[in-house]
Amino acid sequence: MKVYQTDKIRNLALVGHSGSGKTTLTEAILFITGVTKRQGRIEDGNTASDFDKEEIARKVSIGTAVIPAEWDNIKFNFLDAPGYFDFAGEMYGALRASEGAILLVDASSGVEVGTEKAGKYTEGQNIPKIIFLNKMDKENVNFEKVLDNIKSYFGDKVVPFALPIGEGEDFKGLVSVIDEVAFEYNGKEAKKIDVPAELKGEIDSINEMLMEKVAETDEELMEKYFEGEEFTIEEIRKGLKLAIANGDLIPVIVGSAEKAMGIDFLLDIANNYMPNPTEVGVNIGYKGEDKVERKVDVNEPFSAIVFKTIVDPFVGKLSLFKVLSGKMTKDRELYNVSKDKTEKLGGLFVLRGKEQIETSEIVAGDIGATSKLQVTETGDSLCDKSNPTLYDRIEYPQPTLFLAVEPKAKGDEEKIGTSLNRLTEEDPTFIVERNSETKQLLIGGQGNMQLAVIVDKLKNAFGVEVNLASPKVAYRETIKGTASVQGRHKKQSGGAGQYGDVHIRFEPIHDEEEDFIFEEEVFGGAVPKNFFPAVEKGLRE
Repeated sequence: MKVYQTDKIRNLALVGHSGSGKTTLTEAILFITGVTKRQGRIEDGNTASDFDKEEIARKVSIGTAVIPAEWDNIKFNFLDAPGYFDFAGEMYGALRASEGAILLVDASSGVEVGTEKAGKYTEGQNIPKIIFLNKMDKENVNFEKVLDNIKSYFGDKVVPFALPIGEGEDFKGLVSVIDEVAFEYNGKEAKKIDVPAELKGEIDSINEMLMEKVAETDEELMEKYFEGEEFTIEEIRKGLKLAIANGDLIPVIVGSAEKAMGIDFLLDIANNYMPNPTEVGVNIGYKGEDKVERKVDVNEPFSAIVFKTIVDPFVGKLSLFKVLSGKMTKDRELYNVSKDKTEKLGGLFVLRGKEQIETSEIVAGDIGATSKLQVTETGDSLCDKSNPTLYDRIEYPQPTLFLAVEPKAKGDEEKIGTSLNRLTEEDPTFIVERNSETKQLLIGGQGNMQLAVIVDKLKNAFGVEVNLASPKVAYRETIKGTASVQGRHKKQSGGAGQYGDVHIRFEPIHDEEEDFIFEEEVFGGAVPKNFFPAVEKGLRE
């Protein structure tokens, strides 16, 4: 694969509910762009994205896969992120490396929980998106109904850029609303046909809506719109792109990934309306306490962020990174500013699923990978030592479920701990800890599926078998009411005698911010103050 300039790159995360067709879409894209001669199938375990043994066995995506493809002199990096909730952390990393997103919606199901979560996260991160209404060829699909369903969640900024020709089993093509051109599909081949007469009124209505969106992006265009002047093609494209970038417009594309229908149109829309890396502003990093701005430009000092790590006990560790400024070359010495350590580059390549494609350089805005970095983890910043640039780490969700790990065989405790720590490098939402009170080894994650996958990886990749159990509860005693005790001390051994009358009162604390309060009620200096600390220490112990 040739090296593309930054403005010819599009980094797009594929997000959505589990089963909406993200992995199938990547197969259709590889087929359409000529990378493969036929589409792989999840059922057959031969897709480019789902290459992990656990993914093949479960028939569900577990980790993000990078799928590069070339179309119309543009390099697309598609980041296929899992839709299953337990692996939401993978979506966070994928979106950190992307300038835009394609949100997949199953046309036969409409908006699902995963659709809503992915949509809200992209909006929170100000990431523009296209909605791909997939599975238009399935039974009981009603385009108008599902479009209304999408609008009920994302508002009137949702506008079709394509209208379907037929629905369900009768779905055979689409109409480009902006160009007013219709296409009928025979496999992946699209043939231009006349626009169906019954759709012309709807096309006019949508185009009028789109022209309003264009006018709202610029005062001069607004004046032109009110004066009844038509926009040029360039003005329309520029205005729509700006509206999408601002989050004021979400295009909807229709198609069927399984049948490779509408994929060419989706690629064209993504090319024309999704931002390239130079169009999203400068990257803000830190040099000590000072802010540093890095343009997405090959002439800037090199900087990158690691957004994913893959751990394999046989191949070693792969670090996937996005170059934010400058460029990565084979002979470069890497400085991990997050760890204050220098790393040696273990090769330089582009990943397509598990396939490693060697390359001479990775330019600003592009995505690459290297192997065998010793201290580098997901979220770390890489740069030139002479120009240190530290970027904010990716914020991942905290664990919501903890389970205790128990070895099936005696003597495996040390190996279990080592293997689990290796797996934390791969998944930042997965943690391992030893409970200081119960002494149990605990693993934490987003849900049962994630932890079950961890257990299977321990067995299949590291040769260790474990059982999972509910964590023991560390019961603690606490004071519920007031209690008073008294004691006397008498000692006579010649000379002056010793006598003490001690009263201690225990009461519950009502201030949740305090866990222990010591107070003395000695009057008249009967007890020297230098004794007080010893009394408090004794009570604490």
